[in-house]
Amino acid sequence: MGQKNNNKYRKIISAATRVFAKNGFYKAKVSEIAKEAGIADGTIYIYFKHKDDILIALFEEKMKEVLDNMKKQIRLESDPLKKIQRFALLHLKLIEDNKDMAEIIQIELRQSSKFMKNYHNEKFVQYLDLIGDIIQEGKEKGLIRSDIIPGIGKRAFFGALDEMSRFWVLSKRHKYDIETVAKHISNYFINGIKS
Repeated sequence: MGQKNNNKYRKIISAATRVFAKNGFYKAKVSEIAKEAGIADGTIYIYFKHKDDILIALFEEKMKEVLDNMKKQIRLESDPLKKIQRFALLHLKLIEDNKDMAEIIQIELRQSSKFMKNYHNEKFVQYLDLIGDIIQEGKEKGLIRSDIIPGIGKRAFFGALDEMSRFWVLSKRHKYDIETVAKHISNYFINGIKS
């Protein structure tokens, strides 16, 4: 854990974010990350075994931050339906405010076979579970239909947000603002599940 608080570790993560977003994960070289971080190539291997490990560490760092912030923001609402709306807005705002990281998560991460096959993504599971918990709370309060299955609902809702995020990362122009998109996606979802 001490290594993660190390200044060089942070420099590597920050540099990797920029290099992966600019060049793509597969085209990026460890030497490019080292140059961007202002360190010797070999220094990277003190902290990471492979380029995939850098990508995973980068994702874990960001997901912890995103998860902590989302939990804090969701607690500000008492109405589960408003929590769904807030979740949508915050999720999409993250994409807009963190373009390099969004590109890495939406495109590059999914191209890493180590990440997709071998990595147990605990923070992402917790992120999805936040949505499932909101749905369950809504059911208990009688605001969401009793036949809605939170495990399916959380993936359906996240899937809509994820597709919109991917579209934004890949397109040059955005036809609609974040608030409009978040409102529409959350309303489509809420109208389909509410009592």
